[in-house]
Amino acid sequence: MWFVNRKEGRVFLHGKDDPVAAADAAAACAGFRPDAEEEIVADEPVSCYNCRYRRWSADSLTCQKHA
Repeated sequence: MWFVNRKEGRVFLHGKDDPVAAADAAAACAGFRPDAEEEIVADEPVSCYNCRYRRWSADSLTCQKHA
């Protein structure tokens, strides 16, 4: 689910439009922490899209917790 490179760090391979994969990845992540309520974007509460450690990029997101 992740690609790691030196420039961007840990990049979510499924992009911005795969809520099922984002929820599966977050459910398996011991580092998941929900973001502030105003930053929640996915319907599933436990999702990489809703994690306080995610940073959006043009095509996807990067995980800052496991960088």
